[in-house]
Amino acid sequence: MNSVVRSSVPSDEVTSRAAPGEVSLFRLYTLRAAYFVMAAGLGVYIWPAVIHHTNEFAAAQGVRVALLAGLGATAALGLRYPVQMLPVLLFEMVWKAIYLTAFALPLWSAHQISAAVAEDIKAVLMVVIFIPLIPWRYVFTHYVLKHGDRWK
Repeated sequence: MNSVVRSSVPSDEVTSRAAPGEVSLFRLYTLRAAYFVMAAGLGVYIWPAVIHHTNEFAAAQGVRVALLAGLGATAALGLRYPVQMLPVLLFEMVWKAIYLTAFALPLWSAHQISAAVAEDIKAVLMVVIFIPLIPWRYVFTHYVLKHGDRWK
């Protein structure tokens, strides 16, 4: 049985370059994939701890888990608004880069990586999948070159 899936969007619209200052449709799809991975991953690993936890866990890990749960919930908005939610992906990359350079690297160079830290590093290194998905030209144009909002 041969089944053909037809898209309502012509293929040249999916793969064509976007107009200056815009993000291509293909890049919008890749951004949505990134938000989905982020929201689903944090949903699977973090939200169970939000829903079911002990007071001891809340005292020791509550702030970290709440921040990650909020990040995952906010990432879900990226499915609908992929360009507007770019700061969420940028925040994800920045905090992970800070962790890897300021905390993991010194531990690694001092040969003090425990099993728990190794698991954290492994989870944090998953950020590399987001790097090629981000529309860097758009980020540079809108967050570096473009004038910011007025102060007065």
